[in-house]
Amino acid sequence: MLTTLGLDQETETLYRAMLTYPAEGVAALCERLGMPEESVRGGLDRLSELALVRPSQEEPGQIRAVSPEIGMEILLARQQAELAAQQQRIEASRAAAARLIAECADLRPSAAHPGVEHLVGLNHIRDRLNLLEREVREEVMIFSPQSEHIVAGLEQARPRDEALLRRGVRMRTIYLDSVRNCPPIVEYAEWLTSLGREARTVATLPTRMIIMDRAAAVIPVNGDDTAAAAVVLSGHGTLIALCALFESVWASATPLGATAPRDKHDLTDTESTTLKLLAEGHTDEAIAKRLGVSHRTARRIATTLMERLGARSRFEAGVKAVRLGWL
Repeated sequence: MLTTLGLDQETETLYRAMLTYPAEGVAALCERLGMPEESVRGGLDRLSELALVRPSQEEPGQIRAVSPEIGMEILLARQQAELAAQQQRIEASRAAAARLIAECADLRPSAAHPGVEHLVGLNHIRDRLNLLEREVREEVMIFSPQSEHIVAGLEQARPRDEALLRRGVRMRTIYLDSVRNCPPIVEYAEWLTSLGREARTVATLPTRMIIMDRAAAVIPVNGDDTAAAAVVLSGHGTLIALCALFESVWASATPLGATAPRDKHDLTDTESTTLKLLAEGHTDEAIAKRLGVSHRTARRIATTLMERLGARSRFEAGVKAVRLGWL
């Protein structure tokens, strides 16, 4: 019962026995408690350290237990002193952490423009994202165009995403249509949806983007290497434009659990986008990158569209698509 005050079970038992049988010595206590002499003497040493036993004034050479009233007051005072010391250590640690943060802030390059914070390297990007996620209170909006990176980071993202949702933060994520063919992402998205997250898909996305509470947006500097560098944008006008972009894409996106719709020409959004990219002269490799699919898949989609149009070249496919109203 007194473990929270610093007494283990054996020492507490010994203290209670000394209160109940104040005239008994070490030998009698050993016999009564069924404890070896070494344990009893060790317990007496512990009680002496805690000032719960003291030399008897009536019987020289003997020790007696102090009354429970005094003993509990001593233990409580000792615990209060330990708590005060711990609080002092915490305050000292907090002050040291604040100094370190300030020193590191001095080492970071200042933003070239107000509302723009530059992050160089994956470690700095992740650290800043973690800090922003801890501070978010209402909403997170995400463009997530890179399927291979999503799969690689699912396990790391799981506890963070779950924590946000359980805090009541609204999460909306827009993936590429291609993730519908990726079981790990679909399974993960369905799990998050069960916790309240919303997810939709579109054929293409302009860039990777995370917007927190409509107050800060994190965007990679180079879409081809999102781990190299990023910027945190917090300017009011910039955030209005980025949030409007997200809402516009969200409105035209398809819920992840729904079947991808087809237009009046029986084209999916992915096929329609592929056709536009073909007409603009993009290569299979460029199309694959925009759609988030393999080079082979992009070529298969393009070939199927050309066959449906009866075109022998991509240029002819573009001309026929315009003539038929597909573009």
